[in-house]
Amino acid sequence: MVYIRSKKVKSDEYLYLVKSVWDSKKHTSKQEIVKYLGKASDVIKDDIPVEYRNNPKVLSVLASYNPTDIKKREDAINKSKQQLYKKLTDGNIEDCTKIYQDYTEIFNSADFFDRILKQVMYDIGEDWANNKISIATEHVASNIAQTLVKIIMDSVSGSGNKKKILICVPLGEEHHLGCDVLETYLSIKGFKIYNMGTSIPTESIISFIENNKPDVVFLSITLKDNLKAGQRLVKKIKEQSKIPILVGGFAIQEEMSLKMDAKVISGVKLDEIPKILKLI
Repeated sequence: MVYIRSKKVKSDEYLYLVKSVWDSKKHTSKQEIVKYLGKASDVIKDDIPVEYRNNPKVLSVLASYNPTDIKKREDAINKSKQQLYKKLTDGNIEDCTKIYQDYTEIFNSADFFDRILKQVMYDIGEDWANNKISIATEHVASNIAQTLVKIIMDSVSGSGNKKKILICVPLGEEHHLGCDVLETYLSIKGFKIYNMGTSIPTESIISFIENNKPDVVFLSITLKDNLKAGQRLVKKIKEQSKIPILVGGFAIQEEMSLKMDAKVISGVKLDEIPKILKLI
C-alpha cells in the first residue's frame, strides 16, 4: 500500500511517497520512502512514479494541497512541453530560448530541466524508436537542445566558490546533454564544474583527477549498454583515488542489478543534487 506523507519545515510542507512493508522478523509493518516529492505546493501528478500515478488515494491527497495552483502549474507544464517538442523538432532555437525564458519567469531553471527538457527529450527519443519521427529530426532536436543548454550556460553568473565537481561519462557513451544540463545548473548554484564531455579515455580521466583534484566525480550514463563500462571506470578511479563518486543518468534505475562502488542516485531532481553534494 502506498500513500503520501507530509513533513512541515518552518511554514512549508514537504511531501513523500511512502509504502508499507511487512517486517517478518518483527511481525509488523514499517514505512519505506518510495520517493521524495518536494514542496507540497509544487508537486504535480507527473512527480508520482508511473506505477502509482493513478492510485486514487495518492491523487486525492495530492489534490488537497493548493488544487488551484497545482492545476495552473500542470497546465503551464503541459503547454511548455508541447511547445518545446514542436520547436526542437522544427530546429527553431530562438523560440526554444523564448519558451525557457517565459517558463523561468514563473518557475525556475531546475524545474525547466527536470519537468520540461528532460521529458521532451525522452518523448522525442521514444517517437524516433517507434518510427513516429525520422532519425534526421531526432538529430536536429538533440543538437538544438544542446545549443539551448549552452545559451543558458552562457548566461550563468555563478560564483564557483563551492566544491569542484568533475562530470564525465564512460568510454563509449556519446550522450552528453545530461552532463551539460548538470554543468549549467550546478554552475548557477556556485559550484566549480569540469565537464569532460564524451570520448575521453579512462587514463585521461584518472590523470585529470590527479592533476586537478576535484572534490567529487559525477558519472553520467544514458544508455544501459554502457553500464558495465561505467562500472569499470568507477573501479579504475577507486584504484587510484579515494574521491567520492556519484553515478546517475537515464540508464540508472532504482532496482539496478549491476553494483557499483559509488553512490548511485536514481529518480533525483536537480534541486536535490546540491544537497547531496553538501553531505559528501
